[in-house]
Amino acid sequence: MTVKVFAPAKINLTLHVTGQRGDGYHLLDSLVVFADVGDQIVMSPQDNLSIKVTGEFADGVPTDRRNLVWKAAEGAGWSGRIGLDKALPHGAGIGGGSSDAAAVLNALSAQGVEVAEELPISLGADIPVCMAARAARMQGIGEQISPVELPKLPAVLVNPGVHVPTGGVFSAMARRDNPPMPLHIPDFATPADVADWLSEQRNDLQVPAAAIARQIDQVLADLNCTGNVMLARMSGSGATCFALYPTMKAAHHAAYEVGSANPEWWCVATELS
Repeated sequence: MTVKVFAPAKINLTLHVTGQRGDGYHLLDSLVVFADVGDQIVMSPQDNLSIKVTGEFADGVPTDRRNLVWKAAEGAGWSGRIGLDKALPHGAGIGGGSSDAAAVLNALSAQGVEVAEELPISLGADIPVCMAARAARMQGIGEQISPVELPKLPAVLVNPGVHVPTGGVFSAMARRDNPPMPLHIPDFATPADVADWLSEQRNDLQVPAAAIARQIDQVLADLNCTGNVMLARMSGSGATCFALYPTMKAAHHAAYEVGSANPEWWCVATELS
């Protein structure tokens, strides 16, 4: 049976790096949400595993065992034809590959395929939270997922078209034992309440990422100049940045403003939840 699934962009509203284990894995404390934009995946069972990648950001996406989608399907013991329509930039700090792999695992699980409990985290720190695909607090090395209730957040996502290597960003960090988020995340009534609280939190990878890709600072500066902006920050290890707005109308105006001035950038208005 052919199955179609959606793999939304993952946005780290916060990303506190709180330590590093002896095996090299970093300890994180992150508030994660998902956009209403993402990749599309079509899965059809057959004897051999294959991937065909199409879409705006197909260039450079591997179609073999290097692809997380391949690893997810193979790890679950499934073979078939996978069509991946890449609407999200890859290597962009918004969990494109992880969300794709998570969508595949969710689809297989829904069809009765037994997915080993340890498989998601073995594929990547973001995959467990991407399988949840809803607002959540992610802790540990990514395996501790706690759902969080948030209002829907009007936002703009911007990527300047540069790839930032995650390993290089972590290596460039000045310290790894940073404070976590507060123990309790409060209840929020409005997007403005969320933005106010987020202003006291951090993305500990933003400074080292911006040192590698100076375009990140330009993106943030442009977002901070838009009307009604409440908060601008980098997501994940970059280079995608997000900004929050009180309404979708304000977000669409901001996306038009930034996109018109920088037509080579990927710029979309979206709703985060």
